[in-house]
Amino acid sequence: MNKRYNPIKFTLLASLLLFAGSCKLDTVNLNAPAETDVLTTREGIIGLSVGLRQFNSTNGINAAYFYPAVTSRELQGVASFTNVLELEAGGTALPTANGNILTLWSNMQRMMTMSQNIIDNAPKVSTLTGGLLSGIIANAELFKAIALGNLAVSFEQANINTSTTEKVTFVPRAQVLAEAIRLLDDAIARTNTTPPTAEFTTLVAGSRFDLKSVLYAFSARYNLMAGNYAAALLSANLVDQTKANAYEYNAQSVNPIWNNINTLKYYTPRAGFGLPAGLFEAGDLRLNFYVSIVGTVRTLTGFGATQTANVPVYLPDEIKLDKAEAMLRTGGSLTDALAQINAVRTQASGDLFGVNAGLPAYSGAVTQADLLVEVYRQRCAELFLTGQRWEDSRRFGRPFSLTDFTERNRNFYPYPDQERLNNPNTPADPAI
Repeated sequence: MNKRYNPIKFTLLASLLLFAGSCKLDTVNLNAPAETDVLTTREGIIGLSVGLRQFNSTNGINAAYFYPAVTSRELQGVASFTNVLELEAGGTALPTANGNILTLWSNMQRMMTMSQNIIDNAPKVSTLTGGLLSGIIANAELFKAIALGNLAVSFEQANINTSTTEKVTFVPRAQVLAEAIRLLDDAIARTNTTPPTAEFTTLVAGSRFDLKSVLYAFSARYNLMAGNYAAALLSANLVDQTKANAYEYNAQSVNPIWNNINTLKYYTPRAGFGLPAGLFEAGDLRLNFYVSIVGTVRTLTGFGATQTANVPVYLPDEIKLDKAEAMLRTGGSLTDALAQINAVRTQASGDLFGVNAGLPAYSGAVTQADLLVEVYRQRCAELFLTGQRWEDSRRFGRPFSLTDFTERNRNFYPYPDQERLNNPNTPADPAI
């Protein structure tokens, strides 16, 4: 017998009772289920697992994609709201009281707490066993890793666990990434030992979310960020690139890109993916996929075409570019790396999500340094508005100074005032 669970109902409780340890909430939602129902029953754990993915696909993406996109100059903040204008100004003009930074920080804390509660409590529910249990725990480890990865992109230091009883401590971002990778490794090992069942797919993941491929894709991404290039290449090679993994939406849980385009209207895409003239390549078909240009007016399109349009969990061509970069940074074959780059550049049709470059094959110098620049160019176009440009800009050593904000206007965000006021362990803010 199929049962339907209400992820919104369970996420409400998670948002109230399972919040980060440095914050205290005094309100109670009388319409939410009791905490024991969520954390001690089969229905509650399954509902919270679905709600976890839903939370990331809406609140998580909204914060992790849009705010860093302004900082990395993909988008221009055009609303008259203070938070948006401060992000757009960047530099030393970005204050610790900025509400968007607080939202990004808080949303990742919520995801971490929801995930950890599933990890800790799912094994205690006697009716959760076998492949359903392994899938649920691995799914929670994935989303905790994603939250940690987003924190590592945006902050020099962060916590790797939340607490309702103690003030959390901070560790350098290298350790944050290491913990994200550890969680992914554990999830991969778990699902290899006990593969998720069809019941897990039906009740939790859905038909557009192949957990194993998603785990390998994020392992490749975060190992690349951490400088573990051999591990990144190994994981990238294990991603099933025939799977179009996507977040799905409905009228109650709407596509966050669509919402920003049609409802909030806070941002506009910069010309040429926000790249300097030397990096933008005319004729790139991806520009017209992601951006509608009418006269001088640019509007986001891409994966926000409708209220219920799917958003990719990752793009297949990210994996090809991961492979190329990992090869280049480990002194691998220039020919093999170039083949991966050209597979992205020359694709004119057939991409699982319709993101086709349609460019001629690379014709520049075939050296490690030149091909790394080309990888960066392709990542900026292919992975537009996926929350990765800011990290890429730092990793590829792109130009930045207190006066040159062409490609990014900060290195890391300051810590939110609310965290500092509630948690004496909050580190000093980065200078820029």
